[in-house]
Amino acid sequence: MTHAGTRMGYISIAGISQPVSSLILGSMLLSDERMDTAAELLDAFAEIGGNALDTARVYGLRGMAAIGKWMKERRNRASLVLIAKGAHHDDNGPRVNRSAIAEDLDYSLDLMQTDYADIFMLHRDDPGKPVGEIVELLQEPLEAGRCRALGASNWTTSRLEAANAYAQSHGMTGFACSSPNLSLAKANEPRWPGCVSADSADAAWHERTQLPLLSWSSQAAGFFTGRFAPDQKDNEEMVRVYYSDENWERYRRAAWLGEMKGADANQVALAYVLHQTFPACAMIGPANAAELRSSANALNVTLTSRELLWIDLAVNGERP
Repeated sequence: MTHAGTRMGYISIAGISQPVSSLILGSMLLSDERMDTAAELLDAFAEIGGNALDTARVYGLRGMAAIGKWMKERRNRASLVLIAKGAHHDDNGPRVNRSAIAEDLDYSLDLMQTDYADIFMLHRDDPGKPVGEIVELLQEPLEAGRCRALGASNWTTSRLEAANAYAQSHGMTGFACSSPNLSLAKANEPRWPGCVSADSADAAWHERTQLPLLSWSSQAAGFFTGRFAPDQKDNEEMVRVYYSDENWERYRRAAWLGEMKGADANQVALAYVLHQTFPACAMIGPANAAELRSSANALNVTLTSRELLWIDLAVNGERP
């Protein structure tokens, strides 16, 4: 059921039989120790037409356990698109190998009380390993029915292209989607080691290939909420990753455009991600149902191609 005040969008991902909601709910703030809050948030997400949930082993067990309990109570597993991310590196380095893939996927499925993930996504790449070797490893959970589609988080477009070319030439299944960071605020440097943020060249690649992009940190960690200011530098990570003259100008333009459209800067920034020239979804991490509904107002924000260019500083001059 879709809430009357929002217009959820959907994209298609190869291997997934149902449309995937353009907003994807992150699980990091969910906890089975606070099931009332978790269930309220998950119910609110379903009410606005959301059906895609993002999980990862490194996020901890609480969020996946909450999803498992909620799905069991609501009996709605078949209507959802579950993303399980695994094979994240550890203190010893990369873990993109057969045992880590199997271990992380089994761990996630057990917690969520399901026998398959709709999308199994490698959480990191191992650039020292040939892409063909990785593609071959990933056929195993697919063929076993443990997942329906494959994704890659924080992979470069050159590695994605090489992997999918290998899959195609060898009669295998390649990556059906990619999950880098894409946001209106551009990262000065990776937020965490090994993270990839999509730049204009990456966006052009996605436009050419039409490979769906599922953006993490789509709202730039709250940069557009008004909680930060150029002279407020107590949050070292935000200063390091997002503080720049260009990003503050993007913030000013998003705020102005939001005023014209009855939205705030944060909603405009989220709408920017959803208005790409290729299939794009935005992962969001609201702490409660009220935050979710605020972000969901971005679904009602329509941006023209000129407005997209203007808020991203690709064109100057008069306001659109």
